Amino acid sequence: MIKINEELIEITSAKAKATKRLRMNYNFHKNPSATLQRMLNAIEPGTYIQPHKHENPDKVEAFFVLRGKILVIEFDDEGNISDHIILDPKKGNFGAEIAPRVWHSIISLEKNSVAYEVKDGPYDAKIDKHFATWAPAEDDPQSLIYIQGILEKLKIKI
Repeated sequence: MIKINEELIEITSAKAKATKRLRMNYNFHKNPSATLQRMLNAIEPGTYIQPHKHENPDKVEAFFVLRGKILVIEFDDEGNISDHIILDPKKGNFGAEIAPRVWHSIISLEKNSVAYEVKDGPYDAKIDKHFATWAPAEDDPQSLIYIQGILEKLKIKI
């Protein structure tokens, strides 16, 4: 039995805070070839996940908030926001599922935020994500400005 408790969430969250990227996964699947990828995804405000989609092979991805607040955003092919939800268990918004071939990203809105993430496998870093060319790359200094722009468009304050 895999137990998801406060101790595991806290350990994963502490590791996220200690990384330059301000995020950390704790994988429950045993290897990248698993057909179902399951993990804790601890993300701190200020981390940037470049909008991307999963296609060829098509993959469904779902997020369930365990602690904190996480914004899940979908985009159209030009980079316009097409849908969003703030995952916040206190407000009754527990999760979101992203269909294959849909541009998306997540943004942490609160310190110590942790989601349970489920995605079709297997995982191959070379083809898992197709990154949006209309958004900054992860290491681009403009990435934090891009995040702020999304939050302003949606009138969300951190």
